[in-house]
Amino acid sequence: MFSFISRRIAAGLVVLLGATFIVFMTVSYAVDPLQALRTSADPNKAMQMARVASMLDLNVPPVLRYFAWLGRIVSYLWGQGSFGMLINGQTVLSQLASSLPVTVRLVFGSLILAIILGIAVGVATALRQYSAFDYVTTFITFLFYSLPAFWVAVLLKEFGAIQFNTFLASPQVPWPVLALISVGVGAVLVLVVGGRWRVRLLVGGVGFLAVALTLWYVSASDWLRHPGLGIVGIAVTALGVAAAVVAITTGFENRRALGTAVTTAVVGIALYYPLQYLFVYANGWVLIGLAVVAIACGIVIGVAWGGPDRRISARTGAIVAFVVGFFIVVDRIMQTWVTYLPAVGNRPIATIGATTPNLGGSFWFQNMDIFTHLALPTIALVLISFASYTRYTRSSLLEVMNQDYIRTARAKGLNERTVVMRHAFRNALIPLATIIPMDVAAMFGGAIITESVFAWQGMGQMFLTDMHTGDIYGVMGYFLVTAVLAIAANIVADIIYAGLDPRIRVAA
Repeated sequence: MFSFISRRIAAGLVVLLGATFIVFMTVSYAVDPLQALRTSADPNKAMQMARVASMLDLNVPPVLRYFAWLGRIVSYLWGQGSFGMLINGQTVLSQLASSLPVTVRLVFGSLILAIILGIAVGVATALRQYSAFDYVTTFITFLFYSLPAFWVAVLLKEFGAIQFNTFLASPQVPWPVLALISVGVGAVLVLVVGGRWRVRLLVGGVGFLAVALTLWYVSASDWLRHPGLGIVGIAVTALGVAAAVVAITTGFENRRALGTAVTTAVVGIALYYPLQYLFVYANGWVLIGLAVVAIACGIVIGVAWGGPDRRISARTGAIVAFVVGFFIVVDRIMQTWVTYLPAVGNRPIATIGATTPNLGGSFWFQNMDIFTHLALPTIALVLISFASYTRYTRSSLLEVMNQDYIRTARAKGLNERTVVMRHAFRNALIPLATIIPMDVAAMFGGAIITESVFAWQGMGQMFLTDMHTGDIYGVMGYFLVTAVLAIAANIVADIIYAGLDPRIRVAA
C-alpha cells in the first residue's frame, strides 16, 4: 500500500508540474494585468503601472516567472515563501483563506445530500426496473440533469425565497393543496413498493393519511412560524431511524442488531433534556466532541448486545446514535426560529450572500442564519448532481444483479435484502468510487454559476475575479488547489476500489 501511494504521489507531482506550467504560460499570454490602468485617466497612471509591473514581475519573461513562482511555492512548504500577491496588494493565501471555507460550506452539504438521495433512488429504480416508478424517475432525473443551473437558481429565488417568505406571513395550507400533495405521496409509495396490489395500496393509503395529517397539523398549529420536534418528535424520529437502519443494514431477523438500535434510540430520547442544558455552552468543537461520544456510545451498546458478529451490532448502534444526535441538534437550531424571524424582517430565506451582515447572536442563532442562506444554493446543486448519481447507481446495480454470483446467492435461499445489500450493492458502488472523489475535487473548485446567482464569494467567484483583473498568481493559486484535490481524488478512488473489491490489489 505504501509503495502504491508513493508511486501515485510521484506521478501526480509530475502531472501537477506539467499542468501548472501550461496554465501559467497560457494565462500569462492571455491576460493583461495592466489593461485597466492603460485606459485609466488617473494622472498617476504611469506610477501605478510601474508598481503593478514590479509586484507581478511583468518585466521578466513568463518562463522565468513560472520557475520563480514555483520556487516560492516550494519554499512555502518549508515555512518560507508565498503563493504570490494580487494587484490590490492582498496575498493569494489570504484570498484562498476567505474563499475556500465559503465553497466548502456550500458544496459539502449539497454533495452529501446528492450522494445519499441519488444512491437511494438509484437502488429503488433498479429494483423496480421497467415499472411506472422507474419510468417516472428516469424522466425526472433526465429533466433535472438537462436544466441550466442559472435557470434553476433563478426559479428557486422566486418560488423558494420570495414566494415562500410571503407565504410565511400566514402559513395556511389550502385544502386542495393538502389533498394534492397527500395523493402524490401516496401514489409514489404505491409505485415504489413491490409485491401484491393489496400490500401496495395499503402502504399508499397509510402514506396518504400520514402526509395529510402532518400537513393539517403544520397548518393548524402554525408550526412553520414556531417549528420544533420536541421530545415527542424526537422519540418518533429516533424509533423510526432505528427501524430504518435495521431494515436496511441487517434485517429484523437479527435480534441483536434490533435490540442495539432500539436501545440506542431510547438512550438518545432519554438524553434529550440533559443535552438542552449542555447546548447553552455549545460551539463547533463541542458538537464534534458530542458526535464522537455518540458514535462511541452506540458502539459500546452494540458490543454489549453482542451476538455472533459484534461488529454488525456495533455498526448499527453507531449509525443510529449519530443520526438521532443529528436530529436533536436540528431541533435545537429550530428553537431559534421564533427569534430569528423578526431579526431578518420576517423574510428568513435569503437570496444572496453566505450570511446576514452584522447580525450577531448566539451560536445557534448564527447557525440558523447560515442554514437559511445555504438552503437555496444547496437545493440547486442537489437537483443537478442528484440526477447523475441516480443514473450511475441504477445502471451499475442492474449490471451486478445479472451476475452469476447473485443467482447463486438466491439459489442458496438468501432473502432479497441480503442479496441486494450484502452481495450486489457493494460491487455496484465501484463505478461511483471514481465519480464521487472527482466530483468532490471539482466542486471544491467552486460552483461558479450557483455562486454568481446567489452572490457567494467562494472559489468560483475568486477565479472569475482574478481572470477579469488579470491576477496571474490568484488564478494559479486557484488552479493549484483544484489540481491537488483532483490528484488526491484519483488516489482515494484507487484505495476505495481495493476496499470494495478484494480482487483489486493496489500493491500490484
